[in-house]
Order: sequence, then C-alpha cells, then structure tokens
Amino acid sequence: MIATNGLTKVFRAEGVETVALKEVSFRVEKGDFIAIMGPSGCGKTTLLNLLGLIDDATSGKYFFFGQDVYSLSEKQQTLLRKLNIGYVFQNFNLIDDLTVWENIELPLIYLGWKRKARSQRVAEVISSMELDYRKKLFPAQLSGGQQQRVAVARAVVAKPPLILADEPTGNLDSLHGEEVMNILGRLNNEGTTIVMVTHSQSDAAYSHKIVHLFDGQIINENITKGV
Repeated sequence: MIATNGLTKVFRAEGVETVALKEVSFRVEKGDFIAIMGPSGCGKTTLLNLLGLIDDATSGKYFFFGQDVYSLSEKQQTLLRKLNIGYVFQNFNLIDDLTVWENIELPLIYLGWKRKARSQRVAEVISSMELDYRKKLFPAQLSGGQQQRVAVARAVVAKPPLILADEPTGNLDSLHGEEVMNILGRLNNEGTTIVMVTHSQSDAAYSHKIVHLFDGQIINENITKGV
C-alpha cells in the first residue's frame, strides 16, 4: 500500500535548518497495523503528516498503491487523500457547533455523496460506534472518550483503506483509551490499514509492527503479536 524511499523533511526558519526526518524508508502493507514510537521531537508526527499528504517531504519518494505521490498535482493529491485516508487526532478536532451526526457526515458531504446514501452510511457507523443515543448532542456535551469515538467514526465513514492516528488515546483515561484502541483493533480486523503514532506501550501492543524513530531516523522495527 505504502512505500517510502529516503524521505527527508527539513524545516527552515530565519536561516536555521532543523532536520525532522532523515532518509526514512519503510513499507506499509494492506491490512497492517503499525505503531510509530520514539521520544518527543523524534519526527513521529512529521512522518504521519507526510504519509497523510498534509505536508510534503524536502526530498525522497513516497508511493501510495504504486503511485508516485510527488508526481501528482496538488489537486490530485487532495483527491487521493480524500478518497483513501482517514485521520484520528489526539485533540479530536471536532467542530463544536455541529452535532455528532453532522460531524460524522461532513466527509461524505465533501465527497459529494447524495443525502440518502449519506444518511444510511452515517446511521450504520453511529450504530457500530454505539453512539445512537448521542447523535443529536454537540461535542461539548460528550466525554473525552465519546468525542474520540465520534472522531474515529468521522475518520472511517467514507470507508478509507488507510487510517492515520496521532496519539489517539493521549487525552483519555485508561478506560476510555482502551475503548478507542479496541475500536481501532476491530477496524483493523475488518481490513482497514492503520498507522498510529503513540507513546503508549499498551496501545502499541495492538499493532503488528512497531517502528522506532530516533532523531528523525528509523532505528529498528519489531514484529508484535497484536492484542
């Protein structure tokens, strides 16, 4: 699904260069659950942003389903992202003045789904996330765990083959964090590929492989059994 070759990202500000990633090469196969780990500032989120086409590499290659991503126009990259990638963020990133239903529905509106198809799909996802009784509530009326479940629902509603998760349990207590990880594990078992940045060893235990970053470089990769 994903192959990177020598991905490097350099940030430049006021004449100062900071190398966030250096010559990162790795693969993600369809159906994988990969955890990216390492100390703060090692380049984990930078790598996730490159994989999610939120940012471009300074140099190197990125292939998505065999397509050279950096050979595409900005419009083509945007379409590739919309059709193939869902995001789960540490801070939920829900829209405060939209209900649970409306937050989950939003990606389908952007993709041009017709109203009937949107309603059917949102209802299906809300049921699978056990949010039926909260679909008319606003984010401020939900617990942190419930907000993250909404965020996961929004990420998967368009059925993307890849989910990128950046510290998905970072703002949750252990109980709600476990709920979210069980949902991600279930989605992976159903065929969704997941790449997750985490500091948590217990969250990483859900993955098939742990990629360790240090100073912007991959230092090792460990195969895990998963939960």
